[in-house]
Amino acid sequence: MEAMSSYPEQPATPLSSRPPLLAERIARPFQRFLELEVSSAVLLVAMTVTALLWANSPWAASYFDLWHHTKAGIVVGDGFELKLSLGHWVNDGLMAIFFFLVGMEIKREMVEGELSTRARAMLPVMGAIGGMVFPAGLYALFHWGEPTIRGWGIPMATDIAFAVAALSLLGKRVPPGLRIFLLALAIADDIGAVAVIAIFYTAEIHLSALGMAGAGLAACVVLNWIGVRSFLVYLVVGVFVWYEMHHSGVHATIAGVMLGFLTPTSLPDPDRESLVDRGRHALERMRELLLGHDDPESDLHDHGGHKRAAALRELQSVGRYALSPVDFLTNLLERWVAFVIMPLFALANAGVALEASTLSNPEAQNVALAVGVGLFLGKPIGVSLLSWVAVRSGIAVLPTGVNWASVLATGVLAGIGFTVALFVTALAFGEGVPGSGAKVGILVGSLAATVVGLGILAKALPPAPEAQ
Repeated sequence: MEAMSSYPEQPATPLSSRPPLLAERIARPFQRFLELEVSSAVLLVAMTVTALLWANSPWAASYFDLWHHTKAGIVVGDGFELKLSLGHWVNDGLMAIFFFLVGMEIKREMVEGELSTRARAMLPVMGAIGGMVFPAGLYALFHWGEPTIRGWGIPMATDIAFAVAALSLLGKRVPPGLRIFLLALAIADDIGAVAVIAIFYTAEIHLSALGMAGAGLAACVVLNWIGVRSFLVYLVVGVFVWYEMHHSGVHATIAGVMLGFLTPTSLPDPDRESLVDRGRHALERMRELLLGHDDPESDLHDHGGHKRAAALRELQSVGRYALSPVDFLTNLLERWVAFVIMPLFALANAGVALEASTLSNPEAQNVALAVGVGLFLGKPIGVSLLSWVAVRSGIAVLPTGVNWASVLATGVLAGIGFTVALFVTALAFGEGVPGSGAKVGILVGSLAATVVGLGILAKALPPAPEAQ
């Protein structure tokens, strides 16, 4: 959550009086699009629709061949080979970066955010517990004693991007406390989803590879303790941890979560006065070099730009050390995750062949119904009921400006279970008939949760305040 400034916004001062270049004018609307909170959700919807149309078009065979049969990888001599389908690279590789970002967000919230104290954490944690147990329980009621019981984890998780984007459609009518509640609820939900994936959706475990992954994680702790600050070093160790986790039988994305947990939330250099002084001196030196003269005898003469490059490196170093590793990496990765990784994941996984034989299959219908009911009914019942228990028992309080109708609506919006739900579907069922049914249930349940949740919230919230 970004703090809201109490000062009026001032127009940005242009760096120069020159008119914008053509490339800058072309890029400007795209830059504005990337700044909008709903943009990532719009792109996800677009990729989902594209996948569905592609998978049900005359070119459907090319869709499934691309993601499930086209392989790519690395071969080194005769001793090393890592080849996976493009779909596996998205689900095991790129999604490890997504879960790395999730791990950092969870750690930041637990260290200094909405989950850092019992008073702050109890309401969203209790709501998240209810929002996981009830959907899983409803799904289990439909499939008890059947092989498809394996899909009980599908309706448990909330898609943060979609849920927050949906909430943002109501603009200033949404009180800050409700927004924080939804974010903290989704973060606590992610903790549960990660635990479920690690414990219940893990294949046969190879202890030697798991031990090597553990050694890589321990190396990260030691490197941080002795003061290594090079991200390249941690990247090499992180790739090693991912590779060993992939071969251990534990899903490779867990490596991303664990590495996110190990990323420090404190500043690399706690001496903030020293950072400010270094930045001031580097900026003054850069100003002198830019505005100085070209006298070859002068100390300001900078043939080749070496002195300006040194001043720039010092400014970059100050900027880097002014952020904690969690903040730096979050700002570095969040747009790549929101606008590249998640849309690619949706394109690779949302393609369901809506054939009559699949839709009429009783097994697919039962899975779709159980997933849809779990998301649309289980989520709001669980979130609202356990939140009410937490408040009535005195261990939590409702945020300022939040009533029970808005809590119920937030619980309904928490039923938007797109990204992680599709991910668990791939782990539970693969690409068979039950998996197709689960995807249909996710799409229908999430759409219903969005429409109904926004409808309830629009009536529960007061009108938007008039512009000052």
